[in-house]
Amino acid sequence: MFNISEAEYLHDADKAREFLERLRWPNGPICPHCSATKAYKLTAKPGSKKPVRPGVYKCAACEKQFTVTVNTIFEDSHIPLNKWLMAIHLLCASKKGMSAHQLHRMLGVTYKSAWFMAHRIRYMMSQPSFKKRLFGVVEADETYVGGRRRGQGVGRPDAQSHKQPVFALVKRDGSVRSFHVERVTADNLDSILWKNVHPSATVMTDGFSSYDNLGSMYVAHGRVNHGAGEYSRKEKGMPTIHTNTIEGVFSILKRGLTGVYHQVGSHHLHRYLAEFDFRYNSRKIADEQRTLLALNQAEGKRLQLRESRIAPTGA
Repeated sequence: MFNISEAEYLHDADKAREFLERLRWPNGPICPHCSATKAYKLTAKPGSKKPVRPGVYKCAACEKQFTVTVNTIFEDSHIPLNKWLMAIHLLCASKKGMSAHQLHRMLGVTYKSAWFMAHRIRYMMSQPSFKKRLFGVVEADETYVGGRRRGQGVGRPDAQSHKQPVFALVKRDGSVRSFHVERVTADNLDSILWKNVHPSATVMTDGFSSYDNLGSMYVAHGRVNHGAGEYSRKEKGMPTIHTNTIEGVFSILKRGLTGVYHQVGSHHLHRYLAEFDFRYNSRKIADEQRTLLALNQAEGKRLQLRESRIAPTGA
């Protein structure tokens, strides 16, 4: 069991590397260049003045060298692997996230390094393109995240607002999928719904006009009228009609973005959504298992600093 207080691989870089090798290659090293299973570890020859870095392997087929970090989020990072594992565990275990400033203080790395580590970890948490559509009872709703302009009231923001629209789908007692959308229109929402929700599903929404067509797309469509103070009701032959589940998802998201991260660039928002979706979808397992689940998604994902578009400005 992954135990943060006892695990040596959180405090020793070599132990962390060995742990990742066991996790990624349970049956022995696999070359990330050609997928061959025949490789040997390089060691310095007796009397040689050229040291060999620990954990370097050479493929017997393509003769290329590699380590366990190649083709993962850790590739080309100069930060010790044990600090990476600690950062991943902290982001997985913190319900509302952890700011780069806090990681910077706890890990003893620069703020810029902590900020970029956090974005790489969020990228690692992102799910692959969804192959299976949600079914059963699915709640759909939209919200807006970001600060309000002075004098702006509550409700839907106007065209000059800096708030960003987020659309999310959650299967009751199941998983959530969140999307940063450019505009909240019927065409945009219907497209996302059709790609992610099976026609056999029962969809629950509020009374927003963009959901008017859902009755023809799904087996059933339940709506609550929040404007009239209605938040839940019973109808014969239907599950309880409400959107309380998705409202709870949005509550955690907004508490994290406002209370922990404070400022999120619109071009980074999709990665923050991936972080909160990942934690919600793995909420029924322990922190240690969630950390291992995240690490198992590290392969094939690499985010370079220039891909982040701008220098860090928020938490």
